Amino acid sequence: MKETSKKTKIVAFLIAIIVIAGIIVTLTIGLRFDLRYQTAKRIELYLQKEFNIEDIKKITDETIPNQEVIIQKVEVYEDSVSILSNDITEEQKSNLINKINEKYGVALSADNVEITTVPHTRGRDIIRPYVIPFIIATVIILVYMAIRYHRLGIIKTIIKTILTLIVTQALLLSIIAIIRIPIGRFTIPMVLAVYVLTLIGITSSFEKKLKDSIEKE
Repeated sequence: MKETSKKTKIVAFLIAIIVIAGIIVTLTIGLRFDLRYQTAKRIELYLQKEFNIEDIKKITDETIPNQEVIIQKVEVYEDSVSILSNDITEEQKSNLINKINEKYGVALSADNVEITTVPHTRGRDIIRPYVIPFIIATVIILVYMAIRYHRLGIIKTIIKTILTLIVTQALLLSIIAIIRIPIGRFTIPMVLAVYVLTLIGITSSFEKKLKDSIEKE
């Protein structure tokens, strides 16, 4: 019993250290965002013909070196390309368009292509669509927990469930901040996966305690 208590204290201490470190990193350095959510530069080119993204990627590697680049097909017929990067200078734009003209035999003009600035997307804007569904789902789960495990104490069950969910999510977000995982399209699935796994773990623990309680009676 003492050994179990000691291990629990060690785990709690480590979690607290990680969460505190995550908060410090977030407040001082900030979170790292995927290029799609950073302040970036974008150009769109109308090629009027089919193209291979890999070919465009080779051209951007030459003309916009040492930068992350996202290339996407746009328009219904996928005959236009959107190129997003941390920064695109006028010179880089001209070189890129010249190489694309050579590659595809088109006559794009650098003067007619505008470099647009894509503003940074705030973290709260990324999670906003999920907040209400997340709250509704959590309330329903807490009601179920209170009914299912009322023998274990309704208030105790609800508080333990809420605290466990908060701690695991705080731990996940702290790890994301510390090891600099980019905030992007995989962040919400990661949060949901940890949420579900946490609920499975809590339910398993409650089921065991409920079974022991019934057997004692």
